[in-house]
Amino acid sequence: VAGLGNYGLRGTRHSVGMAVLDWLARQLAVAEGWRADRRCCADVAMAAAHGLELVLLKPRRFMNLNGLSVASAAEIYNFRPEDIYLVHDDLDKALGKVAIKLGGSARGHNGVQSCISALHSNVSSPQWKGINPS
Repeated sequence: VAGLGNYGLRGTRHSVGMAVLDWLARQLAVAEGWRADRRCCADVAMAAAHGLELVLLKPRRFMNLNGLSVASAAEIYNFRPEDIYLVHDDLDKALGKVAIKLGGSARGHNGVQSCISALHSNVSSPQWKGINPS
């Protein structure tokens, strides 16, 4: 699970993906487990939930380069693009509104476009197919 944002600009709407990962790490009792992983230029925490092993990732790059960290982490931790979930802001949604999007275009979001480009993929996770988030 990658929380997209601008690492040095915490507390801004554009870095809400990182704030969500901080919240998730607290919920999963791994908030003290964040460590800098120089191999992928990101802060990483390991967690378990519902029988799954999770890698929580906060890139240490500007938003338009987040994909480099996500792709490096995918290689290091042996993830396929469909194993990766991106958490990011969307100016078309009201603050606090959550949506699940399955693949497709970046819709103008530079962080998402960076991930699509670096992973060479815009696929969606098969485990979300058939789920209606509304």
